[in-house]
Amino acid sequence: MPLEELAAEARRMATRAASRAFLGLAGPRGAGKSALARYLVHEVCGELGPGAAAYLPMDGFHLSNAQLDRLGRRDCKGAPDTFDVRGYLALLRRLHAEGDSPVYAPDLDRTLDEPIAARLVVQSGVRLVVTEGNYLAEDAPLWREVRTLLTDLWYVEADDETREARLIERQLDGGRSPEDAREWVQRSDRANGEIVKSTRKNCSRVVRLEESPRLR
Repeated sequence: MPLEELAAEARRMATRAASRAFLGLAGPRGAGKSALARYLVHEVCGELGPGAAAYLPMDGFHLSNAQLDRLGRRDCKGAPDTFDVRGYLALLRRLHAEGDSPVYAPDLDRTLDEPIAARLVVQSGVRLVVTEGNYLAEDAPLWREVRTLLTDLWYVEADDETREARLIERQLDGGRSPEDAREWVQRSDRANGEIVKSTRKNCSRVVRLEESPRLR
């Protein structure tokens, strides 16, 4: 589906709902979820006014590196159990309940490779929250509860070669050597991506991005 039609659907979601609407974007790392989420927020705000939509990435709920070290899971960062899903659920519930005050949310700093508290804010006037993350469609305890809090859930995909090239670039930008970057993607991101692919059937729409959306 063309990006313009996806933006139109997001705008309809923002205006049809009696209360705040929530659009989830699931899919493996490197598929383009964050770029699509930002594009949809930009388009909705451009049509309905500044602050009509907000971006909420699940990446802010990565466990800190200190906690991953404590749990012995640092080398598996990005697996389902390396996220604070209870914290993410609590935030979604708060966003459903509190429409008349700002709600602060964490975000992942890719340079530090650490979550940063209260880096994002969802203002009171937001009509549509676009949230994205690998495991939003995961069919497992707690993750299933996430789906009940979403108005709709789309699956974003790209071919594996494109995704893995993007992921290697991310690792290089984060300071890894080319060898370490390839090893991490092939060992960790590839395995986690296969978990995510199995959740595709739990989404209402499949969006295939051949290139990242550009903000106008």
